[in-house]
Amino acid sequence: MHGLTRRLAVAALMGVGVATSAMAQEKKTLIVAEPVHGTGYLPLYVAIQKGFFADEGIEVKILTIESGSGHTNAVLSGQAFAFIGGPEHDAFAKLKGAELRAVVNVVDRGNVYFVTPKGKEPAAGQSMAEYFKGKTIAPGPYGGTPNSITRYLMKKYNLDATKDVTLVETTSSAVIAAVKTGQAQIGNVTEPFITRGIKEGIWGEPFINIPKELGPYAYSTLNVRLESINKEPETVQKFVNGVVKGLAFTFANPEEAMKIAKKEFPTMADEDIAATVTRSLKDEMWSKDGTISRKSWETAQAVVREANILKQDVAYDDIIDMRFLKGKSPTN
Repeated sequence: MHGLTRRLAVAALMGVGVATSAMAQEKKTLIVAEPVHGTGYLPLYVAIQKGFFADEGIEVKILTIESGSGHTNAVLSGQAFAFIGGPEHDAFAKLKGAELRAVVNVVDRGNVYFVTPKGKEPAAGQSMAEYFKGKTIAPGPYGGTPNSITRYLMKKYNLDATKDVTLVETTSSAVIAAVKTGQAQIGNVTEPFITRGIKEGIWGEPFINIPKELGPYAYSTLNVRLESINKEPETVQKFVNGVVKGLAFTFANPEEAMKIAKKEFPTMADEDIAATVTRSLKDEMWSKDGTISRKSWETAQAVVREANILKQDVAYDDIIDMRFLKGKSPTN
């Protein structure tokens, strides 16, 4: 009996081992392409670090491609399952005959702020048109969303971005130097550069808060091929579920989210991480439930249309698919 019991135990262990091995093999690895490894995407990193994708039976890895539309092309070519970025990239692809869909939201506000040296802010009662006219602005490179938002605002203030102001279209990281040296009087930045510039005495608190100024804005969504939706709906559903869990956890546990941010950005000062997460939560930067509202696409589209990057309107339903957010409605 002792020998039989032992053989049964070994057989049982082997069965468990085979089952575990099979489960490991079944766990699908999905690549998400990003244009930059940035704190704005923190809820996605939280979902990975906290095992929310693993809970769904999938593994998600990040691929950083800092080359313009490289993150979009990675999905179109099949190199990546999804990319994180504005749904305008889906619209660009649509106009060229390709089919991409935004399936869940991450950054639901324009993640930029306008700053100027302390004491140089608009005077009480001064219109923005009067304040901006004749000034030099560092808005980031042409084609980037911060630059497009700058151009959109100029039109809103009835100013010509090519005549009434001067745009120093340097890299985003060089905006601090441009304002510090006086090459530009106004900078278009985000955290941690806002806090860094304040600490160094380069500028004061932002005088234009784009998250509040423009409201809901589909700034960074997760986008997949329509083919993936049609052929692998279960995989897309699992992916969306993991992202939504990451969003919810980030809002509910900001201290833990900061610790995860430190793992993702080990060279970033703790105070910069705290300032970034705190400001993002305060300004409702991240979507709370992953919904991409119609209003958020209207704003995003208006910005890229004004910058003449998107040449014609593209309908919400042609590039955004909310079916994987159970019980959610995109009618807002």
